[in-house]
Amino acid sequence: MATTDLASAPTITSRRRTPSLREWLAPAVPGSSLLSWLGPLLVTALAAYLRFDRLGTPKAVVFDETYYAKDALALLKFGWEHNTVENADKMLIADPDAHIWGSGPSFVAHPPFGKWMIAIGEWMFGATPFGWRFMPALAGTLSVLILCRLARRMTGSTLLGCTAGLLLALDGLAFVTSRAALLDVFVMFWILAGFACLVNDRDRSRRTLAEKIERGETSVYGPFLAHGWRWGAGVCLGLACATKWTGIFYLAAFGVMVVLWDFGARRAAGVRSPFTGTMLLEAVPAFVQLVVVGLVTYLATWWGWIFKPGGWGRGTVSGDPLWRPFEAMPNLWHYHAEMLHFHTGLDAKHPYQSWPWDWPILRRPVAFFYTEPKNACGGASRCSREILGIGTPALWWGALVALIVVVFLWLILRDWRAGAILLGFLAGWLTWFPSAFGERTMFLFYATPLIPFMVLAVVLVLGYLIGPAPAWGAGAHAAPPGESGYEETSPSAGDPPTEASPGAHAPVPVPGAGIRRLVGAAAAGAFVLVVLANFAYFYPILSAQTLPYDEWHNRIWFQSWV
Repeated sequence: MATTDLASAPTITSRRRTPSLREWLAPAVPGSSLLSWLGPLLVTALAAYLRFDRLGTPKAVVFDETYYAKDALALLKFGWEHNTVENADKMLIADPDAHIWGSGPSFVAHPPFGKWMIAIGEWMFGATPFGWRFMPALAGTLSVLILCRLARRMTGSTLLGCTAGLLLALDGLAFVTSRAALLDVFVMFWILAGFACLVNDRDRSRRTLAEKIERGETSVYGPFLAHGWRWGAGVCLGLACATKWTGIFYLAAFGVMVVLWDFGARRAAGVRSPFTGTMLLEAVPAFVQLVVVGLVTYLATWWGWIFKPGGWGRGTVSGDPLWRPFEAMPNLWHYHAEMLHFHTGLDAKHPYQSWPWDWPILRRPVAFFYTEPKNACGGASRCSREILGIGTPALWWGALVALIVVVFLWLILRDWRAGAILLGFLAGWLTWFPSAFGERTMFLFYATPLIPFMVLAVVLVLGYLIGPAPAWGAGAHAAPPGESGYEETSPSAGDPPTEASPGAHAPVPVPGAGIRRLVGAAAAGAFVLVVLANFAYFYPILSAQTLPYDEWHNRIWFQSWV
């Protein structure tokens, strides 16, 4: 029987080779294995089932669909929004081909792109509830896939990425806004897509920066970087602004964020003049890629109003199509001034209005639809059927705790992911406060773009709770946080790792990592199960299912929810 010669066995030490500048600046994300796509696609399939099942129910115009479904249909027919007759909603439900048009163009307070997206569904499936809800459902479904991949990139864990997508799929407000022809789900989709582009660009540009410096392709200011993914981010954020103006706040916040990322990367890479290099080589291109590209994208979505005569404030158009954009600019500027006046002066009282400080605690949700059908639920004397626009309480209240933890992760550990998540959340939350103090009318579903950042906060905290995996073994490259068996220590800012400073991203064994992961994984799994159960419990009043009144009332936990 063979025996092992312990004396001749190789000695395993905790010391490994010094990581390259490229590995130190941007630790590798796990490879694109089959599982890394299969898991997110399965979660996305679940989200698609939830969103498309019974999508045409109720066969009615739900809440603000009364504006956007008809505006989208007008865009298809005229290229701009048109006035409709008084009973247009009932006419459409009875006959999708009914002539609902009144006289003249309609002034509309939101840019056209979100309605163009709704119009795609109406073009494919007709002016029916399924038709005008198709594109919101598709955007809500694809948001789950994007978040899966984004969270995987940020955490280095396919499991955590799938968890993020699952939590978004199970959020009540994301679910409801994905099944109604409103604009907010499109704002969420394009902001999330733009943010994902920027995170992807961060990883790729840092690797490129390190490779160029290692090859000597640099100067006192550092090398020039192309930042290809930022062009895509500019388009996505421009489309968010072209859906609702609230996208502007994300565009501004993310613009500052990427410049800070660029400065941090150049400083960490040892560039002698990182600030000047960032201002000269990064800030100006970033402005072009995000702001200029976003503006051009925004203006392009007005093509129907620009090139076709008759829109509100547009009037006749030039016979020369090439001259029409220049001719339209003064009138378009006036249109935007009127839109701004509308939004700043909107203070009409509404029974479902709420304030931004109410949103995280779900104090005042919105009843999108409510009826009491007769003899529709067995022997019960009274029945209820509702679509309540409310987030899954377990997820939202858990996210409140997670966001507080994330603040400390950013302040104490300087985790860039925590800072980016906080910025994304605050850009869509705090920016509503000035309008709230002016008593502008607003609703809980305006918080829809915040949901992916709330989910990312939860997943980041769950990753820290679970802790690092068991050790890979000697010589393994540093893995992303949450994947490796080591806790990574940070070098002094601006000092690339050297043989004299082997602690930079060096593996440090974590005592008791297995037990910690077991307990952490159990806690994380329990949280996800609670969210799942909570969503399942609320599902009937999120999807217009008919319930006995008492069962409906049991799901109305607070008086403010009525």
